[in-house]
Amino acid sequence: MSSHLLSLAIWVPIVGGIIVLALGSERRCAARWVSLAFAIAGFLVTIPLFTSFDAAKSGMQFVEMGSWIPRFNVNYFLGVDGISVLFVLLNAFITILVVLAGWEVIEDKVAQYMAAFLIMSGLMNGIFSALDAVLFYVFFEASLIPMYIIIGVWGGPNRVYAAFKFFLYTLLGSLLMLVALIYLFLESGGSFNILDWHVLRLEMGPQVLIFIAFLMSFAVKVPMWPVHTWLPDAHVEAPTGGSVVLAAIALKLGAYGFVRFSLPITPDASHYMAPFIITLSLIAVVYIGFVALVQADMKKLVAYSSISHMGFVTLGFFIFNQLGVEGALIQMLSHGFVSGAMFLCIGVMYDRVHSRQISDYGGVVNTMPKFAAFFLFFAMANSGLPATSGFVGEFMVALGAIKFNFWVGLTAATTLVLGAAYTLWMVKRVAFGAVANHHVAELTDINGREFLVLALLAIAVLAMGVYPFPFTDVMHASVDNLLKHVAVSKL
Repeated sequence: MSSHLLSLAIWVPIVGGIIVLALGSERRCAARWVSLAFAIAGFLVTIPLFTSFDAAKSGMQFVEMGSWIPRFNVNYFLGVDGISVLFVLLNAFITILVVLAGWEVIEDKVAQYMAAFLIMSGLMNGIFSALDAVLFYVFFEASLIPMYIIIGVWGGPNRVYAAFKFFLYTLLGSLLMLVALIYLFLESGGSFNILDWHVLRLEMGPQVLIFIAFLMSFAVKVPMWPVHTWLPDAHVEAPTGGSVVLAAIALKLGAYGFVRFSLPITPDASHYMAPFIITLSLIAVVYIGFVALVQADMKKLVAYSSISHMGFVTLGFFIFNQLGVEGALIQMLSHGFVSGAMFLCIGVMYDRVHSRQISDYGGVVNTMPKFAAFFLFFAMANSGLPATSGFVGEFMVALGAIKFNFWVGLTAATTLVLGAAYTLWMVKRVAFGAVANHHVAELTDINGREFLVLALLAIAVLAMGVYPFPFTDVMHASVDNLLKHVAVSKL
């Protein structure tokens, strides 16, 4: 199916961001409403991608092709399969919530703040849609710029340090990916078409080197242990909206890279390197879970929680079975909803008390009962409670891991215990008990705007937890095709 829906999903928010920038800093109210209008428009154009998607087909759909740099055979080549289409939808949905979340909170440089998120939303959709390697790389690198600005301008006291650390980590990893892309271009006879690279038959030596080059780029983005240290700093210093997009979308770029590049282009190396990746993933699940237990800062706790949950994702990809890969993709989507919601909840409290320290709270349920209900619900989802989206992905990966190796599955399943431990212990200390101090006593419950944002996320988490079939059905054929390709190519 050919259409311009993917181009609209990319360029509507980017054009919207440019228009908002043109409004200037003085017209705050106009900047907010125009941003919301373009965020909603960007989401509306992605809905037909899902409703018109043919789940029976494993190939690319909504394909667009146009010449970009003919001399080097670089094309404007877009398309989505059952794996990537869901992330385009998730990204567009989260963008609306981020605009709403910063509605009253951001008072300085409002137009620039909203524009940065709109432009980044378009660039992220470009990453998930690009089927030309140069186009992918341009979107991949360009998405760093708005996030760098968001952290560096609207972040906390150490925002400049956190922004530089985020930028340098991700940029250095990406340089090795560029080398791999150029090598694949030469090996394929001068094609930057990613789908052409999927059918290359490279020797094991070059495959391993290319796999490592991709790993250095995508592992930082996930982030995998031990290249995860930029994430807690970035989350703690970023404004609430920045943390939401970072957790909900940006972390998915690395995991998506494994599915689009590492597994299909270097299938033999993927099998060869799988024990190494599984080991790193299990360290992230268990060790980082314990690290999260001792955090005193709520944002840092949820940041470490994200690293642990994303360890489940990389584990699912490299056990090479349907349950594992589909469970990992569901976990990515769920983590987008749940971690985004957790950061929004922390942002709600921070806007009122200006502290993220757990010790500064206690008894919040007494003064903010509506908020506490949402906070507890999302904490349960973060812990993997059945009937929430957090359970579906983790359960599928755990089943797939046990099918792969019992001890790997048992070790991975500890995240269900650790996740409940650090998340519910935080909620107990923050929300329950007697009112701890005068700051908590003076808190006001969530307003209509905050209620709407949290309610939309709660509906998404519950719907996906109760009835995940629409999501698994869309990705099933594409995942099946990917696994057949990797299995057939195995040496």
